[in-house]
Amino acid sequence: MKKIMMMAMMMVASATAFAGDSDGLKAIMKAKTYDDANQLLKQNLASLADNAEKAKAYNKLVDLAMTKYNAESTIQTENQVNKQMGKEEKPVDLKGMYTALINALDAANECQKYDQLPNAKGKVAPKFAEKNKERLWNQRFNLVNAGQEAGQAEDHATMLKYWEAFLNSDKNTIFKDCDRTQQNNFMGQIAYLTGFWNWQAKDLKKAMDYAELAMTFPGEFKDQAFKLKLELLKADLKNRQDSLNYVKNLRQIYEQNPNNDVLLENMYNVLSALGEKAEANKVLDDVLAKDPNNFVALADKGIAAMGEEKPDEGIKWLTKAIAVKPDNAAVSTYLGVCYCVKAQEMDDKNPEKKKLFGQAVKAFDKAKELDPQKNLVNWGYNRYNAYYNYYGPDAPETKQAENDYKN
Repeated sequence: MKKIMMMAMMMVASATAFAGDSDGLKAIMKAKTYDDANQLLKQNLASLADNAEKAKAYNKLVDLAMTKYNAESTIQTENQVNKQMGKEEKPVDLKGMYTALINALDAANECQKYDQLPNAKGKVAPKFAEKNKERLWNQRFNLVNAGQEAGQAEDHATMLKYWEAFLNSDKNTIFKDCDRTQQNNFMGQIAYLTGFWNWQAKDLKKAMDYAELAMTFPGEFKDQAFKLKLELLKADLKNRQDSLNYVKNLRQIYEQNPNNDVLLENMYNVLSALGEKAEANKVLDDVLAKDPNNFVALADKGIAAMGEEKPDEGIKWLTKAIAVKPDNAAVSTYLGVCYCVKAQEMDDKNPEKKKLFGQAVKAFDKAKELDPQKNLVNWGYNRYNAYYNYYGPDAPETKQAENDYKN
């Protein structure tokens, strides 16, 4: 009896030790196409024996997706040769090719999740990470060009699909040790553009995510992404309280970025638009108390004074702003306007009147020098008005100023 019991126990142990794949995994491994395997995996995932089986199943998806990708990529390469030789080119399923690459990246990510978890024996023994890294890392860069081509064809939905897949796949831990020197040259740009076009598509959550990603990379697109973030923060403002909360958010960000003039300008403009003039002015005064030469604060105080028809105050602040940044055509134009307003308030017999128009002429001439095509600010009529009052209506200088204004 003991002998029979021992034999039975040995048979059970042997069956456990040499157990093959589960039926669900066998079905997945026999699949011939990605779609079939993916459907079977969805149906059988919960019944797969352990993490090792789940990793193996997802790796099968990678295999099938890459089979499709490589087949189309091979035709694409052959066509490049055939084109040079004047031979007929074969049709290429480009959308299918890039969709297959995205499927492979997604499946590799899922494979990695299970591949680095303990198996049935409690051990962590990854099997697929290295192979998937080698076959996917360089191929994923093709999604950047594919997205650019889709964008040039005005297919922004497909463009976003490709670029999002490229950006998101960078987080896959199988790529953690890869050299990112090459991709860092354009990651900020792709992230910013992905954020921008998601904004255009009204997906504010994605837009914000990619804008913040772009801000992690140095270069010109970091600043562009920051401006986009500010636009997104105010994109859903529906009432006064929303606007006040927006200003509150800006203040918090400004505390961390005290030298960011874009933030300062936004805070001031929103408060001004809300009619909170005292609070808006306090924002500028607080900045000038710390930095008397802050150009944005000086210019905004001058422009505000001009709008309130306080020419003396406008001249004071705008002159200081020009001393800090003499190459700003808009500020030179506003200064000229302040001189004209002050002059027009004077009696014609006051000798200071013509002097003020002379000062206005100098300011407007500077604006013309800086922005001759009036691309940034339209100085034309105001300059003509200053010339008219300084030189007289029939002077050749005035006639030329009139011509400059009309052309």
